[in-house]
Amino acid sequence: MTIAPARWAVIAALLLGMTGSAHSQQPRIARQDQSAGDMARRIRQAIMTDPIAPAVAPEGADVTIVLFSDYNCPYCRKVHPALQALLREDPKVRLLYRDWPIFGGASTEAARAAIAAEFQGRHTAFNEALMAAQGKLDSAAIRTAANRAGVDWTRLQKDLTARRQDIDALLGRSDRYARMLGLTGTPGLLIGPYLLPGAVGVAELRKVVAAVRARPET
Repeated sequence: MTIAPARWAVIAALLLGMTGSAHSQQPRIARQDQSAGDMARRIRQAIMTDPIAPAVAPEGADVTIVLFSDYNCPYCRKVHPALQALLREDPKVRLLYRDWPIFGGASTEAARAAIAAEFQGRHTAFNEALMAAQGKLDSAAIRTAANRAGVDWTRLQKDLTARRQDIDALLGRSDRYARMLGLTGTPGLLIGPYLLPGAVGVAELRKVVAAVRARPET
């Protein structure tokens, strides 16, 4: 389904329960009628769950952070340590990775490889190695990161081929959801009904997670 550009802001406002721009750093919650609220919850739930998307999902997690990111984005590399710090200190936070490769072919190559690494249980290590890479990623740097992360490169290539449709479908879903939310760049974090575009620190992440826990479900 093709949605006209003018409709994206309307969809974003519905999903986030907001009035005004979906790009605001400070989320604003508006009253919604029951049907609109139910629709928003269903779509947010779809964004926060996926059969293929890698996730850090501790048992008993009560708040999900959805991260839209690109491995060649310098701001994504800045937000990475803040997210890791939050995961270490708060065992009830779940993090879902939605790769959104918007910086070209190498970004797409890295995203596809990272997703495929999940099939051999190496996504966490590979993600860490990719985020720690210096400079702009290329094919050689991706291979180096895979080696550092203990990724079985031969199996990775097989999984990239065998699961190509699944991986590409996931990337397509993530792209669609990013546009629904009104994101124009990476990183973007969806936490409950709150959207945080751009790099944020661990203190801000803590505040938003606490706000999600304190408010009734919307």
